[in-house]
Parts: sequence; C-alpha cells; structure tokens
Amino acid sequence: MPDIVIVGAGGLGREVAGLIEDINRQDPTWNILGFVDDNQALHGTVIDDYPVLGGLDWLKEQSLNVVMGIGNPLARKIVIEKLGGSPNDYPVLVHPNAVVSSRARIGIGVVVCASSVVNVDATLEDHSFVNPSCTIGHDAIVGFYGMLLPGVNVAGRVRLEECVSVGTGAAIIQGITVGARTVIGAGAVVVRDLPPDCTAVGSPAKPIKFMG
Repeated sequence: MPDIVIVGAGGLGREVAGLIEDINRQDPTWNILGFVDDNQALHGTVIDDYPVLGGLDWLKEQSLNVVMGIGNPLARKIVIEKLGGSPNDYPVLVHPNAVVSSRARIGIGVVVCASSVVNVDATLEDHSFVNPSCTIGHDAIVGFYGMLLPGVNVAGRVRLEECVSVGTGAAIIQGITVGARTVIGAGAVVVRDLPPDCTAVGSPAKPIKFMG
C-alpha cells in the first residue's frame, strides 16, 4: 500500500486519519505513516496511534502522498505553497459512504467526508474540503482551498471563490457567488451574493466585518 501523511496533528487531522481508516476497512488502500506539524513540541510524540514525524521542512524533502488536515483555508494555501516544488503527491480522498457524481469534476488533494453528496457537474477545485453531511448541488463550484463545515447545503450553480469557509449548518441558495476569502458563519442563510474578504452571518446573511 502507498504511504500517506496528514499535515496537521489537531482535531481535523485526526478526523482525516479516521476517514482513511474507514477507506482501508472497505478496501485496504493507504499506509498511514503519521502526522506532519510545525509545532516542534509535538515532534516524536504519538497521536491516536500515529507518530508526528516532523514539520514542513522535513516533508518538503520527501516523496509521499499528502493530505491536508488543516481547517483554515488561508493556512492550507500557505502550506501548499511552502511545499511547492516538492515531489509529494496530493490524492483525492472520498469516504466510502459519500456520493460523488461520475460527472463531478474533482481537483487534486480534495477530501469528501462521510454522508456528503456531490451532484452532477459540480466542481471541487484543488485542496477543497467537504466535511460530513454536506450537499453540493448541480453545477456548483467550490473554489481552491474551500472549506465546507458539517451540514452545509450548497445549491445549484453556486460559486464559492478561492479560500471561502462556510460554517456548520449554513445554506446557500441557487446561483449565489461568494467572493474569495469570505467566511460564512454557522447557520447562516445566504440569499444574496457576498463580496470578498468579509465575514457574513445571519438569515439572511449580511457582512458584519471586512478584512484589512
């Protein structure tokens, strides 16, 4: 089985390890070597039976399969850029009970967790992350590094630009565009386009602050 490492030894990284274990229970596919984390205090420790192997400087010299276990889209983008030029690969991981249309377009490094549905002609761009029990409608686009937290509903023809984060239980109605780096709060209902670089909450969702 090919070796794989998880970047990020926190809660999401441990959840990714569990997802890989679920894949292996159905069809032995991956050998989990352990976690990679820049917190030097964790190096050499064992978390959920897997060692913390080192930091990004160590990983950049490897040739491994790598999956992101980091929740913040901007942080995930920085990590991928730091690893640029390394010989590592970024496989797609889909939980065995997720449903992904054969007509969906899935980029590198994408993770789709349990009980999520990705519908026909939807697009998950590179390194986007779909947590459990999400639905992504037809022709919707989740941009590079996007993060959908559990229970998010994205309707058809929605476009989430790069590094958008959508909070637990939020809903986005059809045809909406959400600008890059925007954060949508838990339980929000998005009924109008949202600009980039803002935090939006409520029903209907409205920007309450802007970055910078």
